[in-house]
Amino acid sequence: MRRIRIGRVLGSGRWRGLRVGAAALAALGVVGVLSPAVALASPQQPLNWTKLTPPTSPYARTGQSMAYDGATGTVVLFGGAASGCCLGDTWTWDGTTWTKQHPAASPPGRTLAAMAYDAATGTVVLFGGTSRHGILGDTWTWDGTTWTEQHPATSPPGRYLAYMAYDAATGTVVLYGGAARGTGNLCYLGRTWTWDGTTWTAQTPAAHPSARAEGAMVYDAATGTVVLFGGSGYATTRCSGSRTVRFEQTWTWG
Repeated sequence: MRRIRIGRVLGSGRWRGLRVGAAALAALGVVGVLSPAVALASPQQPLNWTKLTPPTSPYARTGQSMAYDGATGTVVLFGGAASGCCLGDTWTWDGTTWTKQHPAASPPGRTLAAMAYDAATGTVVLFGGTSRHGILGDTWTWDGTTWTEQHPATSPPGRYLAYMAYDAATGTVVLYGGAARGTGNLCYLGRTWTWDGTTWTAQTPAAHPSARAEGAMVYDAATGTVVLFGGSGYATTRCSGSRTVRFEQTWTWG
């Protein structure tokens, strides 16, 4: 069953840079839609990490992609790298154990791909990454049973280590930045793309973060904006091969 788009449409998106102190960053906390049980929990209740020992589990790996699938109520894990590159298996977590899925179709093995749940279509979207054969720029969706390769009319250039999050205010998935290969140099990318369930659209906001990769991005339901923090990029041009810097900037999209 297809999900109806939620939230209010804000029109043309835009990036806003914010300067905040350490205390404000600490107060940012977890954003997004919380389950009733979590929302009603007492703020005084102590929270802890718990190491679990599920009866089945994915193999040890790095660089995997993971997202919560709201349509099935499970966490979806795909790919990553183990002894070499790259894995192409799909696992789901139901709160108790991991289950290896055997879909009829599956993306080629990869690592460092971007993945997010698209609440407007009820599917998990996977884009890009890197494999033994190079940098990828394909789009796949997971419907809880199988993967389907999408063939959009327009698509972002291939990349890995990109930022991706679902923007509930506009009902689209937002993709930003990432890394690719230029002529002999690593290129950091700095363009904003949105996925509407059918195709990718390149956005042209008046302001945006500088080209970067390896940061974090998530939707803030309290403000109706997508929040981006940190990442790495070049101090001067995006493909110069000059000094790499780490950013401590906060940007919002909406």
